[in-house]
Amino acid sequence: MRWSGLVVAALLVAGCSSAPASEAPPSSAPPTYPVPPGTARPDEKVLHLPTASDGDTAFTLLGLTTGMDALIGSHAEFEAKGRFVRIRLSVVNNGRSSASFNARRHLLVDDEKVEHAVDVQAMTIKRQPDVVDLGANVRLEYDVYYDLPEDAKPLALRVFGGPTLTDLQDGSSTEILLSQ
Repeated sequence: MRWSGLVVAALLVAGCSSAPASEAPPSSAPPTYPVPPGTARPDEKVLHLPTASDGDTAFTLLGLTTGMDALIGSHAEFEAKGRFVRIRLSVVNNGRSSASFNARRHLLVDDEKVEHAVDVQAMTIKRQPDVVDLGANVRLEYDVYYDLPEDAKPLALRVFGGPTLTDLQDGSSTEILLSQ
């Protein structure tokens, strides 16, 4: 019985010893969530752009599709007046409270510096969000659709993050270049 007590004590001491020198020291980077990657659509260019913020909201542009003649939704087919542009993006509310986030307010700026509003009909046909109560630390991923003239090329997306305590009317915006 005395030997078994010594064995248990030795095992406890060994369990409390420091890690072997061959193990890497802990990283100072904060841990990240293992968000599963999404498959890009066949006609979509995957974007590798840095995340940009507007107020408490962070935007990551994920994909870009240009030159679409028409859209097909669950209940309609819709032809472009020019060509549709689709931008896939991720939005995260980093604020401490929820924000009334308008997912259709973003403006697409073309290569001639002309601003284009979201195509509301295309957004409705593709069942994309409108105004969302984006909770604290909530992430939303969705598409925005624009109908650009055939000769126009998308240059940047001007995003609006929702009202904050310092910008109650959400008058400020952030412009994200579609290539860098």
